[in-house]
Amino acid sequence: MNGGDEVVAAPAGLPQSLEWKFSQVFGERAAGEEVQEVDIISAIEFDKSGDYLATGDRGGRVVLFERTDTREHGESRRDLERMDYPITRHPEFRYKTEFQSHEPEFDYLKSLEIEEKINKIRWCQTANSALFLLSTNDKTIKFWKVQEKKVKKVSDLNLDPSTAVGNGSLATSSNSSSPSSSLANGGFPSNDFSFPSGGIPSLRLPVVTSQETSLLARCRRVYAHAHDYHINSISNNSDGETFISADDLRINLWNLEISNQSFNIVDVKPANMEDLTEVITSAEFHPTHCNTLAYSSSKGSIRLIDLRQSALCDSHAKLFEEQETPGSRSFFTEIIASISDIKFGRDGRHLLSRDYMTLKLWDINMDSGPVATFQVHEYLRPKLCDLYENDSIFDKFECCLSGDGLRVATGSYSNLFRVFGCTTGSTEATTLEASKNPMRRQVQTPSRPTRSLSSSITRVVRRGGESQGVDANGNSFDFTTKLLHLAWHPTENSIACAAANSLYMYYA
Repeated sequence: MNGGDEVVAAPAGLPQSLEWKFSQVFGERAAGEEVQEVDIISAIEFDKSGDYLATGDRGGRVVLFERTDTREHGESRRDLERMDYPITRHPEFRYKTEFQSHEPEFDYLKSLEIEEKINKIRWCQTANSALFLLSTNDKTIKFWKVQEKKVKKVSDLNLDPSTAVGNGSLATSSNSSSPSSSLANGGFPSNDFSFPSGGIPSLRLPVVTSQETSLLARCRRVYAHAHDYHINSISNNSDGETFISADDLRINLWNLEISNQSFNIVDVKPANMEDLTEVITSAEFHPTHCNTLAYSSSKGSIRLIDLRQSALCDSHAKLFEEQETPGSRSFFTEIIASISDIKFGRDGRHLLSRDYMTLKLWDINMDSGPVATFQVHEYLRPKLCDLYENDSIFDKFECCLSGDGLRVATGSYSNLFRVFGCTTGSTEATTLEASKNPMRRQVQTPSRPTRSLSSSITRVVRRGGESQGVDANGNSFDFTTKLLHLAWHPTENSIACAAANSLYMYYA
């Protein structure tokens, strides 16, 4: 893509670079409007179908959005495409409902405030048209059920409620046979009315009817008191029955039906805390193998563990880490190597990790090194001292893969996010801004990726580092506006990302 105006022709056999377009924004703030801390979005997640999107914020609220453009035809977009049905509209979502998931708490034993901020949201399997999801703050995980409830009304009354006055009382009486006559919940005729002179010829039994529906969110279970440290990850198992929660030192396995018991499956806490050298930063279940999960550490390594090996998975099945270049070590080496997020591809074969400087794509069958490395923040290397001083170096950026596994994306500063093509030979490296004009700060696509041979087995592709400096327009980056959270639609090229309190959506 060049300047956002034209699509560069890809070499034969390679997918074309995508041309991203603005779709929607929710919660767009006016120029100069101050953002409230509680409104800042802290989690984003599509459900497996892609028809629902959930966001969580620092105020402990969960907001649900529902897709509308496929419902008009009653069939999924993919089915319509298969039938060559003309689809002219881009993916559209609408606000569905919101609820308060977590409240601020205080741990009196530890004299510690527990903030209500939503750290992660994960969708669970749906049943009977109800939506189920897990949400967590630093200490407590909650299991929510969101369902449409019918509002019941009493109808087919002998008395006509249209003559009602005051608080549900009737001033006069009439013999109405209209089936639409009804009295809302709590309404009742008063005793101070007079019967008509001719009397009421017949009495009918009132009928309860359901005419309207309202959405109700109910907390089904609370999974609490299992983590001494802050929860950084939750992940559903493919078996539909269990999930994991991870904090800095432990990973626990839960059954969705049992809230008062969990099993500790990973524990990296040393006997003496002074011997602590690394912490767990992220954990995720394999998308199809219910016995396999991966977790990352602050030392830049990823461990794949098999739950069939032992009850406590002290030893890993595989270890993925990149060897340090001799002589390159500095004060910041371990800080920038810390992995902030890992995600499995839908095929379960590839694993994406995000550290402060790069995105790395790993093949779980090959632990010699990443199959591709994408430079995201290489231009910030000279500024690491400043970033350490203002704590920006500890920012935790998320990453995501497209449903087809052809592309990866992650956020950056100045509300920018980057999309890379990850097929062999691809040169796609697009920089977009979370605004109504995403191509405004488009960085020139590098003509050719640089390659280096990291081992005799694997070839590592490094891309994105060619666009070093401030940005494409020579503007300095704003480290106070950062795009930490984003999610890729499971079946389409559509991305949702959070810029402070605004949710932006793009499609290609």
